[in-house]
Amino acid sequence: MIARCSAERRSKVANLQGRVVCAAVSARKNSVREAEEAYGIPWERTLDGTLGFEIVEIGDGTARARFDVTDRVRQPFGLVHGGAYSSLAESLSSAATFQAVADGGNIAMGSSNNTTFFRPVTEGSINAEATARHRGRTQWVWDVEFTDDKGRLTAASRVTIAVRPRPASPPRSGS
Repeated sequence: MIARCSAERRSKVANLQGRVVCAAVSARKNSVREAEEAYGIPWERTLDGTLGFEIVEIGDGTARARFDVTDRVRQPFGLVHGGAYSSLAESLSSAATFQAVADGGNIAMGSSNNTTFFRPVTEGSINAEATARHRGRTQWVWDVEFTDDKGRLTAASRVTIAVRPRPASPPRSGS
C-alpha cells in the first residue's frame, strides 16, 4: 500500500519547497503513520515493508523511491523479480497521489499497472522516479522509470491510480 523511509532515516524530517523528503512523509498531515493508525496495518507487515521499499521524496507531481537488491526481491535465477518493480511503481504512485488528495477526504489505490523490463539487475539497488502525467478528480496516471546504481534504465511502468472517497470504517487486520 504505502512505503516509507528506512528506520535509520525516519528521524531526519525535512520539507523542502513543498517536497516531502524521506522521513518527512511522516511529518505530513496525511502521513504513513496516520494511514497505519486509520487502517491498523503496521508498515512492517505490508508488502512494501516485506520487500524493503523506501520512499525518498514526494513532491508536487513527482516522487522517488528505492529498494536494495536482496534475496527477498530476487526470482530463482538471481535477477530482481518483475513483481518487485511493479509493486514499487504502484506503491510510489499510490503514496504520491494519496499525499495530494487526502485533504479532500480521499484515498488512492491502483487500478492499472503496466511494467516493461529492459535490463536485468542482480545486485546493488533499484531507484524509481515517478512523474504524474494526468491529475484528475477520479484518477491519476503516473510514469515510473527504474534505474540501477549506474543510472541505466532497467524498467518502466505506467500506473493508473483511482481516487475514491475514504471509507467510513477501516479494513480489519487479521494476520
